[in-house]
Amino acid sequence: MVTMCSLTSTLVCTHSYPRHLRFLSVSLPIFHKFKTHPKLFTKSPNAPFLTVRNCSSITAKPSSEIKRNRAGSEPDEKLRRLRELFSKPGVNIDAYIIPSQDAHQSEFIAECYMRRAYISGFTGSAGTAVVTKDKAALWTDGRYFLQAEKQLSSSWILMRAGNLGVPTSSEWLNEVLAPGGRVGIDPFLFSSDAAEELKEAIAKKNHELVYLYDLNLVDETWGESRTKPPKKPVRVHDLKYAGLDVASKISSLTSDLVDAGSSAIVISMLDEVAWLLNLRGSDAPHSPVMYAYLIVEIDGAKLFIDNTKVTPEVMNHLKNAGVELRPYDSILSEIENLAAQGTHLWLDTSSVNAAIVNTYKSACDRYMGSLRNKTKGMKMHDSSNGQSGGPAGVYKPSPISIAKAVKNHAELEGMQNSHLRDAAALAQFWVWLEDEIHKDVKLTEVEVADKLLEFRSKQAGFIDTSFDTISASGANGAIIHYKPETESCTVVDAKKLFLLDSGAQYVDGTTDVTRTVHFGEPTARQKECFTRVLQGHIALDQAVFPEGTPGFVLDAFARSSLWKIGLDYRHGTGHGVGAALNVHEGPQSISFRYGNMTPLLKGMIVSNEPGYYEDHAFGIRIENLLFVKEVNTANRFGGVGYLGFEKLTFVPIQSKLVDISLLSVAEVDWLNEYHSQVWEKVSPLLDGSARQWLWNNTRPLVKQ
Repeated sequence: MVTMCSLTSTLVCTHSYPRHLRFLSVSLPIFHKFKTHPKLFTKSPNAPFLTVRNCSSITAKPSSEIKRNRAGSEPDEKLRRLRELFSKPGVNIDAYIIPSQDAHQSEFIAECYMRRAYISGFTGSAGTAVVTKDKAALWTDGRYFLQAEKQLSSSWILMRAGNLGVPTSSEWLNEVLAPGGRVGIDPFLFSSDAAEELKEAIAKKNHELVYLYDLNLVDETWGESRTKPPKKPVRVHDLKYAGLDVASKISSLTSDLVDAGSSAIVISMLDEVAWLLNLRGSDAPHSPVMYAYLIVEIDGAKLFIDNTKVTPEVMNHLKNAGVELRPYDSILSEIENLAAQGTHLWLDTSSVNAAIVNTYKSACDRYMGSLRNKTKGMKMHDSSNGQSGGPAGVYKPSPISIAKAVKNHAELEGMQNSHLRDAAALAQFWVWLEDEIHKDVKLTEVEVADKLLEFRSKQAGFIDTSFDTISASGANGAIIHYKPETESCTVVDAKKLFLLDSGAQYVDGTTDVTRTVHFGEPTARQKECFTRVLQGHIALDQAVFPEGTPGFVLDAFARSSLWKIGLDYRHGTGHGVGAALNVHEGPQSISFRYGNMTPLLKGMIVSNEPGYYEDHAFGIRIENLLFVKEVNTANRFGGVGYLGFEKLTFVPIQSKLVDISLLSVAEVDWLNEYHSQVWEKVSPLLDGSARQWLWNNTRPLVKQ
């Protein structure tokens, strides 16, 4: 699945800091020392579109980008109710910004937190809405332009982020608001970094950023129809899949705290909480996480969570690891307590929300003011935690991000096993779909996606899909993050390309695979485009690179064949993937955006998914997951080791779409070897027609 991490035109979402980490094992420290480079971008996978400038000064109003005769010309009742709240006592704002995020900067969020989707009607996973007293605008990136055109009413202005002449949201606010305006946000929904960047940007026109801690205006507008927060039980992630117990992970983390001069750390990213505690949940669609904060101190840890989700098994699991429970909503009061105790608190301001960071800073100011009054004329003494001068923030990237990204042996084994079961389900699905199409059965894109879910759900350890299945026939394939809806999707057309991007969450792993097929006879143009995408896929798969290489260095490998005929695609080539966790995971990525300097490390998992899209015509994408491995090279220039990739995905690539005349002998050999591996690894899991289908679709090609 193409990720917003590597795609958004306004930022690079992945953590933009390099750290060296050896392959994890029980005998090695998990969290390694690192040097941080200057932060160029924010961390969140779907942070608000606020920061990047596409040119030195933007004055052009994107009139060609803006108002369209989209569905719905009636005044927007939701916007009316929202604007009424602008003048409420204690609010008094001129504009309100609604990002996509929850309080944890999550990509996939519970329905009750889908505020931007509710207020705008746009359901894409990346976007930021800005509402003033008389205007409403929505920013999204190139993957969602066509979708936004369809879903936004005429009350909204569509801002195509990244296109020349399109201002950022802060630039737009500076243009449309009279100087001295008040711009409101919910500080829980913005990372501290994003809020500070926004504050600085709008200050150019003397605007004030107003933190509304106690009132989310969209929630007020939503009212009683808003769904309740999820309360599904949390489960223990078995040690045979996790590979390392909680006590060992926390011990390594506390060693890092000491080395960094801190005495506690706030962990707010949900996948980091789940990974560190070997827990999984089902609070958010597609991601096995639970809504919680975690504070780890030198001598213990506190998990902030709705305790109705905590089963006796989970309670015992946490108790054995020295983790106490606290109410989810008590996080700010605990932050104040830490400051009052003189705690040096580690905060990753690229992910921890502005509400937490500002609460801590304010509490520190109060502490220091009180301390100055008490110690006038007296010598300062060390605090109880051995750190002098009272509380202070330690502002560094979370050490958990890299540790989680570098998979240990058990995590890799689980990923390999789950991918083979997933491949078997896909083989069963594809033979069914081809039979139905050839019998001229009319199937909608939604019906096809539902049937794939049925096949996957029969596999051992299946839990959920890892994202909304992209089942896209013909022109819908050009909508990079297309989501078919029952009321508007199309029938799968045997005479058009069909793109299927899908994945699953299993108890032992996470999958993400894309294949593009044609049920009839593809055109020469379609075959050429598909083959050039395949060549890019092969080039990246075969890449060998020195240790320390960041992902952006490899991105051109996947584009080169398309570039030769003047084609390209508007998304990154690869994203990180969690082990039985988020399908989109940082800090690593493979993208043309060069801000992310995180090196690819042994044990990391990335996707390999070049594509090509012709608006209103078709889309092509080929995606496998890979993990980084050591490669034995004849030389080791400068004493540096070399790395390459090993495949996790084993699903046939349709030979019918390949123009073999464009492939080199080496590329044909790669495809044949890949299909040989697919047969060898997946056929033992199949029988009957599915096994025959796999045989038919893994036969070698011969280049004349």
